[in-house]
Amino acid sequence: MKINFKKLFICLIIPLGVGALASVLSMSGMRGFAALEKPPLTPPGWLFPVVWTVLYLMMGLASYLVLESRKPKEHIDAAMTVYGCQLLVNFFWPILFFRFELYLFSFFWLVALWVLIIATTAIFRKLNKTAGLLMIPYLLWVTFAGYLNMGIYLLNP
Repeated sequence: MKINFKKLFICLIIPLGVGALASVLSMSGMRGFAALEKPPLTPPGWLFPVVWTVLYLMMGLASYLVLESRKPKEHIDAAMTVYGCQLLVNFFWPILFFRFELYLFSFFWLVALWVLIIATTAIFRKLNKTAGLLMIPYLLWVTFAGYLNMGIYLLNP
């Protein structure tokens, strides 16, 4: 398989950019977050940007593999639409959670994201098995994030 480096770069930079912009827009709420009671198994703060960076890179690579899959255009377009929707929902979660401190609403927003990630993973897998597999760590991390989100809601009435 010949690599289209321009397309690969664009596919990688889109989720990284979405994550970076969401992080900047939610940064004002980070100070208050540090003071919250957190559930057991909460990782250290430095781990979150590391994990998200890796996950965004994996998402970008998965999207590239789908775009290069040589499947029918309408299937690729449908996959990229679902992918774009989940990326948009992903963008708003940290803003809702950190900036606006809407912990319960954020949990339900995360459930919607989780459903969209499952849909993206399934449709990606049909077009390129590796692309589907690359989405699984993201699904697992968002599942864990749901636990953390609900734990913060319950521990900080």
